[in-house]
Amino acid sequence: MIDARNYSVQEALKNGLQVTVRAIRPDDREAILAALKELDERTFYLRFFAPKREITERELHKAINVDFVHTIALVVCIPEGNGEKIIGAGRYIAFGNADPPDRAEVAFMVEEDYHGLGIASMILRHLAGIAKQKGVVQFHAEVLPDNKGMLAVFSKSGFPVKQEIVEGLAHVTILLAGGGQ
Repeated sequence: MIDARNYSVQEALKNGLQVTVRAIRPDDREAILAALKELDERTFYLRFFAPKREITERELHKAINVDFVHTIALVVCIPEGNGEKIIGAGRYIAFGNADPPDRAEVAFMVEEDYHGLGIASMILRHLAGIAKQKGVVQFHAEVLPDNKGMLAVFSKSGFPVKQEIVEGLAHVTILLAGGGQ
């Protein structure tokens, strides 16, 4: 069984840059804030569906303090100085009536300078591996239809994907039991 709380894997992006995909930690507070400040207005809007530039203290606390049972959160980091810089993040939050829950909402964030390098796909792959071991068989995501990059990540994931536009949002279902890269 994967130990999600201590998850850490080294990988290479499409451009060869070496990254660490690891579990988020409470001490990532400042690194998450720095990563959010790097996001441009459009990326922030596509991620949070609102024209805001900052998250609340409550949202930040919820982002970095996860239980690794119902909520799994991973970050993608590169070395910077004596530490590391977070350039991407993804999470799922399990829900449903099954025990344990068999469905989860999934969301991602990637800093602009690193778009197109496979970060969201990489996070999706790692989250799916953890989720499958925990009995999650479906990911769900709500995506703005003009977020073509995220929709492409889902459609190219290797998993069966269903998409439906309802009230201006793309509702995406990813069937984890049916594949993966």
